[in-house]
Amino acid sequence: MTTAIRNLEKPAIDWPTALFMVAVHGLALLAFIPGNTTWAAVGVALVLHWITGCLGITLGWHRLIAHKSFEVPKWLEYFFVVCGTLACQHGPIVWIGLHRHHHRYSDKPNDHHDAGKGFWWSHMGWLLRDVPAKAEIDKFTRDIADDPVYKFFEKYFLLMQVPLGVILYLLGGWPFVIWGIFVRLVVVYHCTWFVNSATHKFGYRTYDTDDTSTNCWWVALVTYGEGWHNNHHAYQHSARHGLKWYEFDITWIHIRVLQALGLARKVKLVES
Repeated sequence: MTTAIRNLEKPAIDWPTALFMVAVHGLALLAFIPGNTTWAAVGVALVLHWITGCLGITLGWHRLIAHKSFEVPKWLEYFFVVCGTLACQHGPIVWIGLHRHHHRYSDKPNDHHDAGKGFWWSHMGWLLRDVPAKAEIDKFTRDIADDPVYKFFEKYFLLMQVPLGVILYLLGGWPFVIWGIFVRLVVVYHCTWFVNSATHKFGYRTYDTDDTSTNCWWVALVTYGEGWHNNHHAYQHSARHGLKWYEFDITWIHIRVLQALGLARKVKLVES
């Protein structure tokens, strides 16, 4: 499916978000200053990438909460909410609401990261704008909007980086902070955004969905299995995204481990 770039009037710039993104990307460049990079600091960034990107965003906010593809005990759900909050991709209510909005209107003009508006827009351009979808979040989050835990992390998601930064500084000084906070945030941001952009442009399509979603192996590698995006759009509530034997889905492996431990139940699959 091919889509011409839609020349629609862009919403106003969301200046707080735009300035925050400029600042975080700029601070991540401090890693190139001699002395700010150590193997231990890189290791910390990789571990936090897994905690925030995999356990938090991919497994927790996306498959568990946004799509309800399986269930876990409430204490474990809240743990995944915390992990996702540390990814600093806004609070859980806004993130989940916008994601559900995307699935409702995928690649339609009112999809906030409509791939028809170009790669840059779907990757991060939309994030820097006051898109109309933000006004519709309440329609998609009635199941979590009144939960006090969700509301707490929605309000204080940005401040959650402060105690994490203090812990990292005490453990390894500024290299741990630079890599564990700023470099890690930037890398997880772009990995997540590739699901909105690259997997609507590159790869192959197994299912004839009414959008431009694709299965892209390299996005799947950096997003713990989220790159099998065409599969996901065809079967949104499936806990497993990699449906072929060669479609490696590490998040699905995590879910299977939780299932084996008796912590995940009512796991939804394509055939169920």
